[in-house]
Amino acid sequence: MVEYRSFRLLASLPRALGAGLRPHVGHAAASMIQEVQRTVPAYGQPLKGVFGKVLVKSVEFAVQHCVDTMGEPTLSHEHWVEFYRGRGRIEFTEGRNLDALQDSATIGARVAWRAMHPAVVAAGVDPAVISVAAEAIFAYVDELCATAIEGYQEAQAEAEGAVPVRRRRLLELIAGAPEGAASSIAGLAGGAGWPLPETAAMVALERGPEAADFPADLLGDGVLADLDGPEPYLLTRDPDTELAPLAAKLDGWRAAVSPTVPLADAPAALRTARRALQLSGPDVPGPIIWCRDHLATLWLLAEDFLAAELARQSLDPFDSLSEKQRERLSETLLAWLETRGGAPEIAQRLGVHPQTVRNRLRQLEELFGDRLKDADDRLGMQLALRAQRLMRAHRPPEA
Repeated sequence: MVEYRSFRLLASLPRALGAGLRPHVGHAAASMIQEVQRTVPAYGQPLKGVFGKVLVKSVEFAVQHCVDTMGEPTLSHEHWVEFYRGRGRIEFTEGRNLDALQDSATIGARVAWRAMHPAVVAAGVDPAVISVAAEAIFAYVDELCATAIEGYQEAQAEAEGAVPVRRRRLLELIAGAPEGAASSIAGLAGGAGWPLPETAAMVALERGPEAADFPADLLGDGVLADLDGPEPYLLTRDPDTELAPLAAKLDGWRAAVSPTVPLADAPAALRTARRALQLSGPDVPGPIIWCRDHLATLWLLAEDFLAAELARQSLDPFDSLSEKQRERLSETLLAWLETRGGAPEIAQRLGVHPQTVRNRLRQLEELFGDRLKDADDRLGMQLALRAQRLMRAHRPPEA
């Protein structure tokens, strides 16, 4: 079993010293976290989610265990060893390097000593004891780092040849973009040998019932891919170039390519690409759908319930009509809103007699009244009608 010099030194201190310092553990830990976040960039992200819990627990446990060991030679340290080996493994998994961990531990020790030193002096502790306490604390930090490094190196050894795993984890982080993940993304990108771009496009994939395996061998090193999940997708830094080899080789697959966006917007871009896969119709041919060519359609169809609510508010005068009447007046109203033309122009567009259009326009005036003169009302009507038309055009065929 490894002998830890710091535990021996701490155990040699008076038990009363540990008891006197316990009330200051919370303050010391909070001060350490604040200073580490201020001075170590890898830990400068918000204390939220798993990252926040791990950092806070690591610091609080270190301070509490250090104080509890004072004057306690029989105290077990197995959990401490297991915890900080696990902490080292987390550092590797999250893509941070050992420098950040060692810097944070050293800075934390200085802050903890400054925070607790006044209490030690105020308690009238013998200077010789204070000297041993200082030596013990800094030995404690060295051994804590060494223990974490063991865990880091274990995880590193297990992950030899695991660059694909790191690339997969990197893609998951970018696509999910949890708050405060920027540092982890940067670290994983470095470990995966993938230069982090400022912008990228997300590609949603859909496998047809008779499709062969996806031609992943045609993807360059710059493309990150998740082809095993229920909703496969890619990330590409240069979609026009990197996806070109796929154009004639998809064989039953469909792909929807988002606009190129800042990396922080990757989750929204992926949602847009997946939405585009739901589109069908003569104006959206496959197998590759470029979202940049259908932005208005994707925007109008982004949320079904919003389109329905807009229709409910803007087209409510149609509620009293039959479905056939509603359909005829809807197409006439949309043609008028889009052209603001007269009966002959609208009639030509709809393929009906001008008098028919005049009759329909009178009906619309009776139904909508002054709302046809209000610019905001007209915009709402036009958007609602266009969304309805798009939903009909892109409704998946019935089985």
